[in-house]
Amino acid sequence: MKSLLLKLSCLSFILLLSFKPSMQEFQGQAFYYSKSKMELGSWGARLSEAQKKDVAARLKNRLEKTYVLSFNKEASVFKEEDKLDAVSGATDSWGANFSRGYQYKNVKENSLVQSQEFYGKKFLVKDKLQAIEWKMGKETKQIGQYTCFKATASIPSSELTWYNFSWADLRNAAPKKNADGTTTTPEVKMTTIEAWYSPQIPVSHGPAEYWGLPGLILEVSAGNTTMLCSKIVINSGEQIKIEAPDKGKEINKTDYQTTIREKMLEMRNNRGRRRG
Repeated sequence: MKSLLLKLSCLSFILLLSFKPSMQEFQGQAFYYSKSKMELGSWGARLSEAQKKDVAARLKNRLEKTYVLSFNKEASVFKEEDKLDAVSGATDSWGANFSRGYQYKNVKENSLVQSQEFYGKKFLVKDKLQAIEWKMGKETKQIGQYTCFKATASIPSSELTWYNFSWADLRNAAPKKNADGTTTTPEVKMTTIEAWYSPQIPVSHGPAEYWGLPGLILEVSAGNTTMLCSKIVINSGEQIKIEAPDKGKEINKTDYQTTIREKMLEMRNNRGRRRG
């Protein structure tokens, strides 16, 4: 009898050691489709409708993108899915220099880590998350099977595309000299954000720079771009890696923008000297 009790005790002890909680870490993936309106400015006004359609076809790879947001309760990673150019069948090498890289956000630590590659050089951009003062609305709408609530905010436009570059932004950023010799600091341009989030997915994540709402952001519109979630997978059973990138020269967002501008100015000046 004592021998039987001893065996049962040993078996119980082994079972306790091997027991693992069945509750898995809360994880999910959200798939987004992004579409931007083509803006050709004054140059586009001179084009025929046929020419505009041709330009739109050539820019399709930049105007329409797909992304994946992988997340748990505290952190997320956001990356663009690779896609071939609709016309040439190749990847967009020029656009890749100014596109968003692999992005890691940690809402608990208020940290951003993003890998960027600029003309073959790798950077590891580390900074705080962009602060967003959301105004909560009462409007609701259905996105798939999720009930979503509206929220709006206003963010400096440069903070939404800090990894990008345009000559117009460079010109507008320079202080303007007045007739009396004084300088005027350029006005900070703001972009209005409209987001739709669902408390049914209780995380404060969202695509791109957006975060901080009491539910996953399923749709967001800013400027001429809209991102819409087309599919959500929660706790699929497969472990998802949600890790910050760790390769590249460490730099913050402001210094990264300065680096890009200086390099582009250098390229322009070198091109000018060769023509001369």
